[in-house]
Amino acid sequence: MIKIPVAILGSTGYTGAELIRLIENHPVFEVAHLGAHSQAGKMAGEVMPGCAGKIADMRLAAADAELPEDVALVFTALPHGAAANSVKKALDAGKKVVDLSADFRHQSHDTYRAAYGVEHPHPELFSEAVYGLTEFSRQQVASGRLIANPGCYPTSSLLPLAPLVKTGLLDTSSIIIDAKSGASGAGRSANVGLLYCELNESVKAYGLPRHRHAWEMEEWALGFGGEPVKVRFVPHILPMNRGMLTTLHLSGQDTGSWHGVLQETFANEPFVRVLPAGVLPSTAGVSGSNRCDIGIAVLGEHEAVIVSCIDNLLKGASGQAIQNANLMFGLDETMGLSMHALWP
Repeated sequence: MIKIPVAILGSTGYTGAELIRLIENHPVFEVAHLGAHSQAGKMAGEVMPGCAGKIADMRLAAADAELPEDVALVFTALPHGAAANSVKKALDAGKKVVDLSADFRHQSHDTYRAAYGVEHPHPELFSEAVYGLTEFSRQQVASGRLIANPGCYPTSSLLPLAPLVKTGLLDTSSIIIDAKSGASGAGRSANVGLLYCELNESVKAYGLPRHRHAWEMEEWALGFGGEPVKVRFVPHILPMNRGMLTTLHLSGQDTGSWHGVLQETFANEPFVRVLPAGVLPSTAGVSGSNRCDIGIAVLGEHEAVIVSCIDNLLKGASGQAIQNANLMFGLDETMGLSMHALWP
């Protein structure tokens, strides 16, 4: 089978390392170039102890180094603000790009500035970027050359939320989203708040009064659901490596029909599983998979709670990036990805 060479920029972070692991087991994609910021010049195995074989012996290039001519696809797993120039450079070189940063997730410069507090260097690319929540943008992803991979919190929130917004049964003025993530969601950079003694035996909320992902949720709940929504979103960090549990507190009409709406929406989706009515998911049930599990508990005729679980490094980042890349190259979108969790 013909191999497709890919580059990973920001390869030494957790999402970059997860991309390496997934691509090494992919039947078509192969790692041809690894870029990094501060670790440039080192061997990959020095920086990422989980790497072995030929990957461990690859020298890390600077993130802004010239890309090899044969590279057809670039994954940018760089921080927001740092990714945009690398994306532009890759596109100008004729490469397809899946961007795992936040730099192209919004449709306007004003929204991006409001969420991230910085100016965007290439807002002209907003109109071209495809928001790659695969289940709702499959056709656009397949024909795109720049895919904005969604954030992990928006992925776990929008998958159950957008179909209900679309029904018109949901009270879109009062959506409360309470989400909890493993520490890998905060990245690999040195941070006192992520030290073992700071994080262990503790749970804390962060990002208030308005976390930047709230803008992303509201923008794409409207984009996919067709109705403007108002989200009150509070994220928390847990003392575990990976996993995300998102609880949506919702109100509206005919809540007894909502489970059926979700079942019908995702009936043929390989990576979304709607659990039987009243059964709620756990992070352990999706860890190591590219799957999102969704459960609903109806509290009354006008109220319900939905719980959505993903592995934040897979369906929330690198797994979804591979899912999108597969579509961009005409491959089966499940290629190289697992719908089964690590168990135990």
